[in-house]
Amino acid sequence: MDAKKIIFIVGPTAVGKSDIACAVAQEIRGEIVSCDSMQIYKEIAIASNKPSPGMLRAVPHHLVDILTVEEEFDVARFNALALEAVRDIHGRGGVPLVVGGSGLYMQVLLDGIFKGGVKNEALRHDLKGQARQYGNGFLYDKLKAADPAAAARIHPNDARRVIRALEVYMSESVPISELQRGREGLWGRFDISLYALNRNREELYARINERVEEMFSRGIVEEIRALESLNWSKTANKIIGVEEIQGMLRSQRGLEEAKEAMKMNTRRLAKRQLTWFKKDKRLEWVTVAASDKPGDVAEDILNRWQSLSMEGRR
Repeated sequence: MDAKKIIFIVGPTAVGKSDIACAVAQEIRGEIVSCDSMQIYKEIAIASNKPSPGMLRAVPHHLVDILTVEEEFDVARFNALALEAVRDIHGRGGVPLVVGGSGLYMQVLLDGIFKGGVKNEALRHDLKGQARQYGNGFLYDKLKAADPAAAARIHPNDARRVIRALEVYMSESVPISELQRGREGLWGRFDISLYALNRNREELYARINERVEEMFSRGIVEEIRALESLNWSKTANKIIGVEEIQGMLRSQRGLEEAKEAMKMNTRRLAKRQLTWFKKDKRLEWVTVAASDKPGDVAEDILNRWQSLSMEGRR
């Protein structure tokens, strides 16, 4: 394992990742690698809730403002750019902080892109039947016996990934963890600490609603209207707020209806993000209280990180 360190700070939208990560970065010569599919677009600052100009000046950010909304972006491109950013930061003696809400991007950066492994539809169907009949725990116990390394990374209730790992093992007589070792992921190669932020659900949803109101006050309608003539990529069109406001501009919905749709869709996004992160057992959860300031949470994360570093040196 390379002794170089990497910190991940992830969590649902509106939990406060940017402020907290910037506070951490300023204490340790850190540079932020955005783990986000929205902040890559130059023209979209409000809808993507991009870090403020002050944050961008205070801490170097990577994978922010690199494409136009007419360009597509996918997980493979993210992975290549993020790996390059991590290498560059380490080369300068800094600490990369991977920050964002995309669980898929996080997983691929940690574990690499897995292209191998045969597909056996009949076996998969049989395994799904076993899960229904005997429960997820039955299959998870099978996976622990066949491939402990894979089981250590997969949540017992993540039936899809458990079944896929068993499918590969039973078809090829090779653990999926062995096949995955050829991927260029960060996990197992660097000293990595992973922190997931969360808040009380009612508070998180209230913050989401407040953020949407602030976006309209800051001019999100004007931001989207100014880009109407462009040929938006499929990726950029997925940004919450784009479809809702474009519908409003075409007189298909009113202002308040657009706001409520954005709030609802953002709350749904936060729920999906939390579901994804909770399946990854490598994450250490950090609960953010309503009274906590970003510096307080940053101090907590730094204390945990430094304690782990001390243990690693013993």
